[in-house]
Amino acid sequence: MGVRPKSPDFIIFFAVIALLAIGVVMVYSSSAVSAYVNFQDSYYFLKRQIIWVTLGLLAMILTMNIDYHAWRKLAKPVMLVTIVLLILVLIPGMGRVVNGARRWLGFGSLYMQPSEIAKLSMVLFCASSLALRQDRITSFVKGVLPQLLVLLVVFGLILKEPDLGTALAIGGTVFVLLFTAGAKISHLVSLGVAGVSGIIAAIIVEPYRMKRLLAFSDPWADPLDTGYHIIQSLYAIGSGGLFGVGLGRSREKFLYLPEPHTDFIFAILGEELGFIGTITVIILFFLFAWRGLKVAISAPDIFGSLMAAGITTMIIIQALMNIAVVTASMPVTGIPLPFLSFGGSALIFTLSGVGILLNISRYVNLK
Repeated sequence: MGVRPKSPDFIIFFAVIALLAIGVVMVYSSSAVSAYVNFQDSYYFLKRQIIWVTLGLLAMILTMNIDYHAWRKLAKPVMLVTIVLLILVLIPGMGRVVNGARRWLGFGSLYMQPSEIAKLSMVLFCASSLALRQDRITSFVKGVLPQLLVLLVVFGLILKEPDLGTALAIGGTVFVLLFTAGAKISHLVSLGVAGVSGIIAAIIVEPYRMKRLLAFSDPWADPLDTGYHIIQSLYAIGSGGLFGVGLGRSREKFLYLPEPHTDFIFAILGEELGFIGTITVIILFFLFAWRGLKVAISAPDIFGSLMAAGITTMIIIQALMNIAVVTASMPVTGIPLPFLSFGGSALIFTLSGVGILLNISRYVNLK
């Protein structure tokens, strides 16, 4: 390219490291009680989270030092492998069932979620495909349809697990990428209408999704079942006030709020650290989004621009969805909070994406 790589963007790096540090502290604080009850070890989840963060940072450092153009040739093979893994996880005996969902694929004592790989591989594939079709992007058949067909396959497989939240995050990211690439507004509007119709249908055909929707509209109508998560989450956030009840002093984590260290970690954060804690996390995500989109705008080529936009959008959409669920602004979807929630494959592949974003930032001039 003739451009000498510079240092990666400091603000993106700082925001991610700060969120990871807050996440490690909050995973321990929120999980200590349930870890002791279930495993007789208060540090059970903390020790594992430290391992995942370490592996994730190593993955980030690796991808940060790989020229992002190398991913263009790998996009299709990675997408193909992802689809195979998404199929394998649905096969009885291969996919691990947890809480009625078949989302995990086991390799010995290790488990990973193919849907987490799909988030990143879909961004890689769409960025590569759209960059190749830049001169045909206004044509629905030649410019939009190739990405749409792959999205429908991935969306359908993830929906089958079932995991509507992840499917929505991926769908929303692809929509943003199509917009960024210059797809016609009429095509995007048509896709938006079709997408909303499909989501409504997916909710109607599954009774548990309808229950979640009804619980969202009035959680106190069924406070001990479908509305329980939302009510306990609101109790936690409401108890925090401005400064919180104090780190480690949450009451909801005493087995009142389910999954306090995963999907509802933001609620415990709000309870213990109050408005100050929650707004700090939101500001860090804002900094990440701001710099990530600046990288996308300033990238030296369309592939880098689409990659940066896709990675940034994917992470921010998940953060918005998680915070919206915790604050009862949307129905429960099961989406973790990036960088903060306890998790293995989610953290590793998210940080791998951040590494790619940081590599792209090495080729742009940001002020």
